[in-house]
Amino acid sequence: MLISICIPAYKRTAYLKRLLHSIAIQTFKDLEVIVSDDSPDNSVQIVCEEYQGKFKLLYYKNEVALGTPANWNFGISKASGEWIKLMHDDDWFANENALAMFAEHTNKSKLIFSAYTNHYENGTIQEVYLRHFWSKKITKEPAILIAENVIGPPSVTLIHSSIKEQYDERLPWRVDIEFYYRILKQTGSYYYINQPLVNVGISESQVTQSCLYKPEVELPEGYILLQKQGIQPLLRHILVYDAWWRLLRNMNITTQKQLEQYGNKNWPAVIINMVNDLDKVPRTLLNIGAFSKILMTISYLKNKKLVEF
Repeated sequence: MLISICIPAYKRTAYLKRLLHSIAIQTFKDLEVIVSDDSPDNSVQIVCEEYQGKFKLLYYKNEVALGTPANWNFGISKASGEWIKLMHDDDWFANENALAMFAEHTNKSKLIFSAYTNHYENGTIQEVYLRHFWSKKITKEPAILIAENVIGPPSVTLIHSSIKEQYDERLPWRVDIEFYYRILKQTGSYYYINQPLVNVGISESQVTQSCLYKPEVELPEGYILLQKQGIQPLLRHILVYDAWWRLLRNMNITTQKQLEQYGNKNWPAVIINMVNDLDKVPRTLLNIGAFSKILMTISYLKNKKLVEF
């Protein structure tokens, strides 16, 4: 078996049908599909039964919902393919040759990802490509993925099964970025397919939409990232420093007390200094993008010694 498509599912049967149909019409057939179901009912199971016989489909019901991303890890643990393709249930393949295109490049790297197309609930469609600006930076400095997830959601990736990294179940918001960071640190390479092979559904019900700029989510996760991966690799690059600056600014975090309010009493000095720098500037000025960027650069240069090796 070359490719295992792992689908963590939760109730959204109309989306799941769309995904399974897109798999059924693929010209590439050396695959298996693993559905790990967190739903409280049997609606997902009924849909899976409709597709039995069209391809190899293994269905697993979680009697107790695992949640995101534990359900991702569970599905992957059941895969037997040489390559793992995690697909969210509201995403789907762009055309019948998409999986064949992924398979065609499996000799290039252990991490493969493609361009993709965002499909918003209001009907807006947006194609997303890897810009040349980022192409070398993400292997040289994988930490800049914290600044911008230029790889995309897990559905656009294909990962070799020899990579044993798991998604960190403490990070429902930045889980994919942190996962990519570890893989790039391990492999030092990737292969990018400059063609949209996956359609990505964007809705307000997604975990990522519900976590954006929520300090009760963003700050604990940010703290875990800093503790897990280290302050220097995550903050020495100005693009990552800028991402933290914008995050704190947009959440209106301007005191150390606010940082500690979310359960962490030992924030690194560079983050505390950044918050203090934000506190010195009127909010009206911080809301001016160009001015905020200048202030961020000054703050970075002042605190750079705290993140240098």
